[in-house]
Order: sequence, then structure tokens, then C-alpha cells
Amino acid sequence: MPHWEHFNHQADIGVRGCGNSLRAAFEQAALALTAVIVDPDDVADRIPVSIECEAPDWELLLTDWLNAVVYQMALRRMLFGRYSVSIQDHRLQATAWGEPIDLSRHHPRVEIKGATYTDLHVGQNADGQWTAQCVVDV
Repeated sequence: MPHWEHFNHQADIGVRGCGNSLRAAFEQAALALTAVIVDPDDVADRIPVSIECEAPDWELLLTDWLNAVVYQMALRRMLFGRYSVSIQDHRLQATAWGEPIDLSRHHPRVEIKGATYTDLHVGQNADGQWTAQCVVDV
């Protein structure tokens, strides 16, 4: 079952997405990113935003993906609560759904500066489950 989680890392926060496909793990990692800021369930999926990135390997693609999400949130002053990802040949195309930040409903805990290479890992375990993780700088 796809899921996300956080893990502790000194002053920063680790985000981890798990799923039965690489796509699902990347979607869940983005939800974990959102959850650092605010509860994803509190974000209405009213506005779709397209995001694309490309990298030579899965690990760099993950950091590029998460940094693209951070960039779009900052640029548009939005939060995203749902993601749909497609990955082919180290090229990611995604739609993030969200809404403008509303301080009366959303109570942002921190601002994310970006995804880092710290504890960066993307891989498949023996059961076929995918994990995508890294530490984000807050």
C-alpha cells in the first residue's frame, strides 16, 4: 500500500515515499514533502499545475522533482495535496493539485528550502516495493 513517512535527521527532516511502483513512491515522497509544511488532507485539490523534470538517474530525478514542487509552491504561493506522476526514461511528467495558501485554514509549520542529497535513496526491495527518500532543508 502506498504511503509516506518522515524520518529525523538532525535539524532537518527526511521524507520517504513508498509504493508498488516508482511512480507511486515519487507521488508519496511529494506528499511527505507537503506534510512537512501542512497536513495534505487540509489542502483542496482545486488547481492543477504541470511539473516536468529530467535527470540521468532515479536519485537525481527525485531531488529535481521535489525541488520543482518546492519551487512551484513558492512561485504560486500554493500548497499541493495530491500528485499524479508519470516516469519514462528518467523523465518525469506530473500534475500537482492544490490551492493558494490560506492562513486562516492552513497553518504552515515551516518553509522548505529544498531537497538535498543527504540520505538520498531510490530503490526497489526484494518484495518489489519502491522507496524514494531524501532529507529536505527547512
